[in-house]
Amino acid sequence: MVVKSELKLIKSLQQKKCRNEHGLFVVEGKKTVEEVLNSNMEIYKLFTVDSNELETGDVPFYSISNKELSQISSLKNPNGYLGVFHIPKPTDQILSDWILVLDGVQDPGNLGTIIRLCDWFGITDIICSTDTVDCYNPKVLQATMGSITRVNVRYKGLDAFLNSTQLPVYGTFMDGVSVNNTKLPNKGIMIMGNEGKGISDTIAQLCTDRLAIPQFGDITTESLNVASATAILLHEIRK
Repeated sequence: MVVKSELKLIKSLQQKKCRNEHGLFVVEGKKTVEEVLNSNMEIYKLFTVDSNELETGDVPFYSISNKELSQISSLKNPNGYLGVFHIPKPTDQILSDWILVLDGVQDPGNLGTIIRLCDWFGITDIICSTDTVDCYNPKVLQATMGSITRVNVRYKGLDAFLNSTQLPVYGTFMDGVSVNNTKLPNKGIMIMGNEGKGISDTIAQLCTDRLAIPQFGDITTESLNVASATAILLHEIRK
């Protein structure tokens, strides 16, 4: 039986301030829960309405009713599996050749998709501005589909970070040089901006190169979705 105080704690983890206070985050869905269980992330508690289908290994779990699950889930239709994990301590060690920097990305779905894209293209390091959406937001985690376990996401002041690097810094702009006409190096930093405003003026001044994704045909839209643009640029990096 799960006590009410435990349910209240887990429900509170939908809020960023409570995640930071307790150092915990919630993952839902069988596939994503199993992905995180098989990573280096430390489990706090695991809840399921049907333990027969979940590969938990030696991890103990708590049986929970559908009613209790609906009380703590962030989903409209909870699917039976919920894991609570400790937020890992951030590290300053950079593991990948390219670093993706996000300047004020706000939409949880966009961040989750970008994390998943980085996993696909072998980019293990993302540096986020402090006003970028929290990577442990439930909607972000749903969109990552487990890729959060293989990509290091850190939050810090971008000014200091970019001023300290010796790597070339590529920013994405509508008036930049076409990426088709740019030879990208083996190592570098790629900056993606806010969904509506793009890269902030302060960070734009720290870019060594300005890139653009060329448009074809009749122009019917102002810009690409930031996650879609990230996919194109990561492909260019790996070509």
